[in-house]
Amino acid sequence: MVDAQPPSSTGPLGKREARLAWGLLAPTISAVALVVVLPLLAIFWISVKPVQLSDLRAPEVVLREDLRGSPEAPGDEATLRYRLRNSSQEQPIQNVSFEDVIPEGLDVLSVDDRCTLAGRNLRCAFGDWEPGFREALTIPVTVNQAYFDNGIRPQDSEASVEGRSSNVLTNATFTFDNFKRIFKGDEFFEVLWVTLFYTVFGTIGALLVGLFAALLLNKSFKGQGILRGLYLFPYVSPVIAVAFAWLILFDPFSGSANALLVQMGVTNEAINFFGERPLALIMVTLFEIWRYFPLSFLFILARMQSIDTDMYEAADMDGASPFQQFWALSVPQLLGILSVLFLLRFIWTFNKFDDIFLLTGGNAGTRTLTVNVYEQAFAISNIGAGAAVAVVIFGCLLTFSLFFLKYISQEEGL
Repeated sequence: MVDAQPPSSTGPLGKREARLAWGLLAPTISAVALVVVLPLLAIFWISVKPVQLSDLRAPEVVLREDLRGSPEAPGDEATLRYRLRNSSQEQPIQNVSFEDVIPEGLDVLSVDDRCTLAGRNLRCAFGDWEPGFREALTIPVTVNQAYFDNGIRPQDSEASVEGRSSNVLTNATFTFDNFKRIFKGDEFFEVLWVTLFYTVFGTIGALLVGLFAALLLNKSFKGQGILRGLYLFPYVSPVIAVAFAWLILFDPFSGSANALLVQMGVTNEAINFFGERPLALIMVTLFEIWRYFPLSFLFILARMQSIDTDMYEAADMDGASPFQQFWALSVPQLLGILSVLFLLRFIWTFNKFDDIFLLTGGNAGTRTLTVNVYEQAFAISNIGAGAAVAVVIFGCLLTFSLFFLKYISQEEGL
């Protein structure tokens, strides 16, 4: 009896199947490349370019056209004026020229030496322009009856402008000054420490509070569904709404929290929760825990309800205390989901920007790396430095993810 052999993956059928598989995956791969890979490559490219916010718009020739002289009757003389300028104050423009069609009713008397007139087609060449260069070209004309009959004015026809300029985003100029700028001094390491504190304690706190909430709601009781819905409120509410609710609650002048603390005698004066170091960092971390523990709560509760209850009944018969049952039975079953949640929450919290920006704007010792990206790119208009900070964030998260997947996940059996 001859054993049946599986078809070879290198045969004609295997090759057709491989081509079909790649064809089916092509839309997904293209979408991932457009959404993830291309922006990531763009960030790496910009991080080594001396790009300011003003450089995002390439230099161009700005042209304005009008007729000077206000002619009132045929035979009146006027001046056709072209005002041109280099829009950039830093980049030159080479081989500047423009073409325009003289409107019917205007008879050109003479043209500039840099211009040629073929019929009504005007072409002017100006050569190279320095940054910020301006040019005013005047052409004397005589007005005839057609000018008044057709109603066409010089500004009604758009001139065609040409010119070449070097765009800092696409040229061969590279620099590492962006990385030198962000690593210079102790400021970067202070921002990195704040980011790690916010991320680590925010992630662990959200997991612990979510675990505690899941333990409370793992039993059936009246009103359980309503309470679960209330637990989800921080996560599903708009971040801008809950952020301003916290700001109003802890306001040093009119906040309820300060009024309560003063009346209870805990403090003699109002506390600026979001304006003092290190209290502001602690408060934004507590906000992170409060806002995102419902996600951990949902996943942990779902995993708890899938655990076989026979183990707990057997442990209870053997005299195990509730804590012993939790530590010996529940924790090993929850390690897998806790590991995944820790990885996801760590990455999301490390990338968090809106919460801190709404609460403190990055002030009072709460400036994280993501807030630093915004400040570098838009507050001081250094797009290259902002991209360099984003590259550092990517490197930190990649290092953490590889370490986690190589060591932690293997220990948990993931």
